[in-house]
Amino acid sequence: MQKIKGFSKLNRTEKIAWLAKHFLTSNPLDIAREFSSYMHANAELQKVFDGISENTLTNFYLPYGVAPNFVINGRTYVVPMVIEESSVVAAASAGAKFWSERGGFHAEVISTTKVGHVHFLWRGDSDKLFDFFNTELKQILIADVKHLTENMENRGGGLKDIELIDCTHLEPEYFQLKATFETVDAMGANFINSCLEEFAGCLTEEVKENKNFSGAERDVEVVMSILSNYTPDCIVKAWVECKISDLGNFEEAELNSSQFSRKFKTAINIAKQDVYRATTHNKGIFNGVDAVILATGNDFRAIEACGHAYASRNGKYESLSDCKIENGKFIFTLEIPLSVGTVGGLTKLHPLAKRSLEILGNPGAKELMKIIACVGLAQNFSAVKALVTSGIQKGHMKMHLSNILRHFGASDIEIEKAFAYFHDRTVSFSNVREFLNTYRNNNLSPEKS
Repeated sequence: MQKIKGFSKLNRTEKIAWLAKHFLTSNPLDIAREFSSYMHANAELQKVFDGISENTLTNFYLPYGVAPNFVINGRTYVVPMVIEESSVVAAASAGAKFWSERGGFHAEVISTTKVGHVHFLWRGDSDKLFDFFNTELKQILIADVKHLTENMENRGGGLKDIELIDCTHLEPEYFQLKATFETVDAMGANFINSCLEEFAGCLTEEVKENKNFSGAERDVEVVMSILSNYTPDCIVKAWVECKISDLGNFEEAELNSSQFSRKFKTAINIAKQDVYRATTHNKGIFNGVDAVILATGNDFRAIEACGHAYASRNGKYESLSDCKIENGKFIFTLEIPLSVGTVGGLTKLHPLAKRSLEILGNPGAKELMKIIACVGLAQNFSAVKALVTSGIQKGHMKMHLSNILRHFGASDIEIEKAFAYFHDRTVSFSNVREFLNTYRNNNLSPEKS
């Protein structure tokens, strides 16, 4: 394979030319034109996009859509969503519309605490270390980061607590400083990591200079200082509820409201018990969650990692959502950790992230947590509803039809004919290909041939 030194120092044209020469088979000029076609026409905006990541060659587009009719705590939202998967926005919209007619979504933020650790090795009498921490060191650490926490405190956040944790049962000589934070409307990663690194330096210096320690006890070996993306105390709960009779009948599956609610609850119970189903079930929740996270410039990878860890908090991986039927009511709930921000970072840098927040009414972090959780719940409801009634493929493949048609290079008239033809027929790759071949060979729709 071709290797290169100093790739990052090349300009965009040189990077594309090198890539085309060594790794692509198309004409280099065609490749350069293709990459250029996705560049933003506004040169200043392109500089913003270039600065977001490294070795940028062009922009990669994803569909930006909206899901209307989200009634959350009595307020109606139109929710921006960025996703490449067919039927996700449609499913979220369908779920939103369904529940807008049944009291809407309800949501509450339970807690917003975030956490980070200084991981370090220390050889000595742990009782002495804990005594020093409790009598002196904790207050010294808090004072040492005052210059970092002051602005956050003025906004209502800051450092909440620091704990010393003995982890020698996990790894010899291993201890942690565990710090908890409130970052208000910021995601807070840079703030938290700056505090942790300050703690690490202060810890090392204070232990070294304390007269109660001698020999090896004076040496703290800091392994790393880093926030955790596992935030089990940054939790939002969203739910919908109505009388079972208000769910209506589901004629396509010959289910009345009582039968539907029972079958729906059984599906959720399966996702609570079976890891194979739970994984796909939670993936469906994150179809909705990630789409809003992306649209608002937040970190979907951190959100997903935390969510999946949280789904395993009881010792096995299980559904993040739950369903209850009690006193004649259907209650569907999602409890999920969401560490998001609405100030700083990409939320203010990316123009469409800013526009997304504007569409949502410029929410604070807590309000955004509620909105995202409700979209995840709507997505989950629509997916499970489809699974227990008409099946998932009917709606999904209808949405996927346009992608298949584009794959075959269908014209506008062929697309129009195909949608009419597959209105009540099964959509599949082979069926669409057969339809197009028949239509093109006869120049008329297959049902007339």
